[in-house]
Amino acid sequence: KSLGKLVATRMGEKARDRLVAPVTAGVYSAHPDDVDVEAVAPGLSAALTRVGSLSGAVAVLRGEREQKGTAPGSAVEGLVGGMSTLVDALRADLEELGVEIRTGAHVEKLERDGSAWEVCVAQIDVEPSLESPFVPESDVESGTDRDLSITDEGTPESEILRADAVVIATSESAARALLAGHADLGEPALAPEIEIVTLVLDAPELDSAPRGTGVLTVPGSRIAKALTHSTVKWGWLREAAAGRQIVRVSFGSQGEAPATAALDDADAAQLALDQASAMLGVTLRPEQLVAAHRTRHVQAQPASVIGSAERRAAARAAVRAIPGVAAVGAWLAGTGLAQVVPDAVSETDRLRRTLLFG
Repeated sequence: KSLGKLVATRMGEKARDRLVAPVTAGVYSAHPDDVDVEAVAPGLSAALTRVGSLSGAVAVLRGEREQKGTAPGSAVEGLVGGMSTLVDALRADLEELGVEIRTGAHVEKLERDGSAWEVCVAQIDVEPSLESPFVPESDVESGTDRDLSITDEGTPESEILRADAVVIATSESAARALLAGHADLGEPALAPEIEIVTLVLDAPELDSAPRGTGVLTVPGSRIAKALTHSTVKWGWLREAAAGRQIVRVSFGSQGEAPATAALDDADAAQLALDQASAMLGVTLRPEQLVAAHRTRHVQAQPASVIGSAERRAAARAAVRAIPGVAAVGAWLAGTGLAQVVPDAVSETDRLRRTLLFG
């Protein structure tokens, strides 16, 4: 079932390392040996049996998908204005439905009280830091991106909310902390830590899009694992940038901490600039850097990793056994909105039916 082993056996290790590994590392943050063939290329095994060669099987699958309009890259789309517009639209819909939304509220504990749940909530400071664009390392572990607002007594202000049902829509680490003592979710998956440095450049030499929409690197050949030329990939962003170029440089992968992790803002930006120069084949000078922004997150283990489906199914079964609780998110559904959204709808509907009909 291993994609890497299949390619190495059929086409050699060089094909695996130089052709397949850049894609699995850049897209899934995983080594090809750990990627499930059927998860990333459904039907490849069957096509291989029919055709007899791996390259022939890939050609057959590609032809079939092109006929259906589902060739690789055909489904890559975005929202004009960026993903934050989805959050704004969701909030507007919820407010129209009369839903109370609380921001800057950190859920510390989840406890069962008879037939209801008690949710312990601490109010936290929601003002973003103007000193640095970085997410503190401790926040990566906890799953929150804001600092606690401490009272004069030295503890966050807390309150208890009671609910008939609770939907946990958090990162895996935060969900596990809340569900500890309520369910055995098994061992957590190994999830890579990723850091992305976004560069805003005054660089007319990039107007020609020297590498198209981006670059995936051969593992070990570069410090960065990937680059996205955002103003080439997204038309709305190109218009908004008003002649400037925006590129995103990604660091970190499976079993590999981001090279920027121990760097300060200036050094992280310089490293990203150096890597962008190497990947784009264009010398970018420090004076061309208009601004830089850095974000760090722990990526949920992709559904394509061998054993991921079984781990997710076991964790999901354990959550479903808890009365009045549902858990959603990429760590259970698999990464990407195409998997997360339908799964969230399905799970919340299951919880609704359970509350109504038992």
